[in-house]
Amino acid sequence: MARSSADDMELRRACQAAVDGSSAGGKHNVVLSIRVAKSHGVWGKSAKFGRQMAKPRVLAITTKSKGQRTKALLRVLKYSTGGVLELAKLYKLKHLSKVEVIQNDPSGCTFTLGFDNLRSQSVAPPQWTMRNKDDRNRLLLCILNLFKEIMGRLPKVVGVDVVEMAIWAKENTPAMSKQMKMENGPDDSGMTESDSTVTVEKDLVSQAEEEDMEALLGTYLMGIGEAEAFSERLKREFLALEAANVHALLESEPLIEEVLVGLEDATFCVDDIDEWLGIFNVKLRHMREDIESIESRNNTLELQTANNKLLTKELDRLLECLHIPNEIAECLTDGSFGEAHMVKIIEACEWLSRAINVLEGQSLAPQYTNMRAVKEKRAELKILKSTFVRRASEFLRNYFASLVDLMLSDKNNFSQRGQLKRPDHADLRYNYRSYARILQHLKGLDKSCLGPLRKAYCHSLNLLLRREAREYANELRSNTKPTRSSAFSLEAPVGSNLTTNSTDTSSVSEVYSKMLTVFIPLLVDESSFFAHFMCFDIPMLLPHGDPTNVSNNGIGASENHQNLTYANGTDAKTSHTLDDTMALNEALQELLDGIQEDFHAVIEWGCKIDPLCCISTHGTTERYLSGQKADTAGFVRLLLGELESRISVQFRRYVDEACHQIEKNERNVRQMGVLPFIPRFATLATRMEQYIQGQSRDLVDQAYTKIVSIMFVTMEKFAQADPKYADIVLFENYAAFQNSLYDLANVVPILAKFYHQASELYEQACMRHINMVIYIHFEKLFLFARRIEECLQSSPAEEIPFTVGLSKVDLRKTLKSTFSGLDKSANAMYKKLQKNVTSEELMPSLWEKCKKEFLDKYDTFIQLVAKVYPKETIPSVVEIRDLLTPV
Repeated sequence: MARSSADDMELRRACQAAVDGSSAGGKHNVVLSIRVAKSHGVWGKSAKFGRQMAKPRVLAITTKSKGQRTKALLRVLKYSTGGVLELAKLYKLKHLSKVEVIQNDPSGCTFTLGFDNLRSQSVAPPQWTMRNKDDRNRLLLCILNLFKEIMGRLPKVVGVDVVEMAIWAKENTPAMSKQMKMENGPDDSGMTESDSTVTVEKDLVSQAEEEDMEALLGTYLMGIGEAEAFSERLKREFLALEAANVHALLESEPLIEEVLVGLEDATFCVDDIDEWLGIFNVKLRHMREDIESIESRNNTLELQTANNKLLTKELDRLLECLHIPNEIAECLTDGSFGEAHMVKIIEACEWLSRAINVLEGQSLAPQYTNMRAVKEKRAELKILKSTFVRRASEFLRNYFASLVDLMLSDKNNFSQRGQLKRPDHADLRYNYRSYARILQHLKGLDKSCLGPLRKAYCHSLNLLLRREAREYANELRSNTKPTRSSAFSLEAPVGSNLTTNSTDTSSVSEVYSKMLTVFIPLLVDESSFFAHFMCFDIPMLLPHGDPTNVSNNGIGASENHQNLTYANGTDAKTSHTLDDTMALNEALQELLDGIQEDFHAVIEWGCKIDPLCCISTHGTTERYLSGQKADTAGFVRLLLGELESRISVQFRRYVDEACHQIEKNERNVRQMGVLPFIPRFATLATRMEQYIQGQSRDLVDQAYTKIVSIMFVTMEKFAQADPKYADIVLFENYAAFQNSLYDLANVVPILAKFYHQASELYEQACMRHINMVIYIHFEKLFLFARRIEECLQSSPAEEIPFTVGLSKVDLRKTLKSTFSGLDKSANAMYKKLQKNVTSEELMPSLWEKCKKEFLDKYDTFIQLVAKVYPKETIPSVVEIRDLLTPV
């Protein structure tokens, strides 16, 4: 047998620790600890054992002595998350009122404990289940003993025999005694084994009850002292009982006969009843069969009735779909397309679209598809559709052409002499919108019919747009009378006047700007309206807000249409077919093709008047392009790009011509002084900066780069024509370049770059010319220094004074010849510098550079002399500077 948990000392110590941790005011001794399973029952109902989830618990009985009284508690312990026992419930044994063993548990190991101090008596007490009856009896005996000791009586015990428990206690007295000793320890009451036995017997059966039971048993003499005598006695009594039974049977024979007669009569009656029941059963069976037959026929009739109703309803619906109202057919085949009849035509189109969708779509059941009536009606609808599409297409083509012809015939719609007329298509679009829904229905009925309609629309509107652009451009040019500015030339003869014509040609740029301001928003709106009106399946919903979309009088702002995305549709947020995108691009090109010629004419006209106006027109075009990136029709953006390219070509031609004029100076007669194209370029750059607008900085910077590069190359070639004066020509022209572009270089980065480049070249040319002049007048001195440097490369410094031509005597002769007429040599050097320099303002800085360079070279010479001729005394740099100062 498995060891009982009541004997588990580890469990006893864990319970003692949990009790000590939760109790206050004295130590409680654990008398008994045992593992149980806790479950719940229901008042008045016996819950089936094992149905409910059982929870592991530990029951611990603790005692605490207070003088003559003993306090006993029943503690319910549960396992925490870490496997440590903790107090879950506490009961006082003095309130125990009932102990009941559950009868539904076959093992008899489940019981409940009732307490009279529970707050809610409506809640069933918990059920406790032990591992076996021994554990149950041990726990219950311990509880009953303590209760009897405390209260002097036993609680109510149900479901278990007290005598049976007393017998179990006698049989398990050693174990009980040992357990009591282990529980109480050596320091407890010292109860002996005999005391325990007596206590159990007294508790279960008192001495008085035992004496009464013995007296009761003594009053009945069974006489079972000898077995043979007792057996003879039983035989006699058995024979007497049999004789009495036979006599009783013989005395009741008349009664039995009467009973038999009655039974026979009853048998006849039962046979008659059985025959009648058989007849009734046959009749009932036939009746049942008749009822079943009637019910079957009735069910069949009900099913047929329901099916007929559904069939009738379905046929009515199908007939409704197949029926073509006369007014609809008449409106589609012979109706007028006037604006007064538009409502009826739209309703007829909607009905036709629904009818076709019903007969060809998913709403029609598959079994109806091959019906002859459906096929005939489908063919009739196709004929009706083709007739309406043909009539509507022909009407719209003629309508588009007639509206445009009406506007073309009225000269008041275009610019006239002395009257500049801004194009206004508000009325035209209003008339077109009347038929927008018809176009939508045509697309749903037959998408292929939209191609010819789009071509007709584009052709007619293209005539109107080109006529408006041509008349507007002509009137703008006729109203603008700028003084023709002579082409600004970088080529001029020597001594020519460098003043330029300052004619104001800004009105030329304004003509081009007005053309863009008026027609770019118009073309954008027309492209957007065309894409919406002609039902292209591409997303076009982009926000407005670019200033180029709103003209002065509100055209463009008045049109509440979203514009097209760029031609390739890469900014579209929803999927669209490539075919529609290509078709839209082709249609837009046909719609707006040819209008660029009038813009080209304005550009060429402006370039003939003033080529520099290309800068301002290029900036205007770039501004429109940047504003139309996400808010313009694709073809309009292509048009702006083409105009920008054409303006760039015109300006490059002018730049190329200016470069050609600069290069022609190379073949001219030799000139001294500043070349004429340098000051004229400064004037040209000033004018170009005045024309810059928007983002045309790159165009002008490219022109600067090309012109200045040609200027520098031409100056180098021109200087090489006479090497004797090459450096003079170079530093004079580079100085003139810096002086003329000083102000512009402070604000134009590209000119600042060339300014610094010219400054470096100027310094190089100056130093070459100054070195030449110095060597001419002080050749002996610096030739002697050069020979010393050459000797130092091969010989030590102390041997050089003994070299032929480099002795101390030769040094003194060289110094004497050099410094004896130093003032004359300096004056001669100054006159040499001044001789061929045409710009007198350069002489002061040039002479200062010359003196500084001479003194630097002389300082180097002094260092060589000090190294080779340490004892020789020569004039210092300060002395020479003082001698050169008066010059």
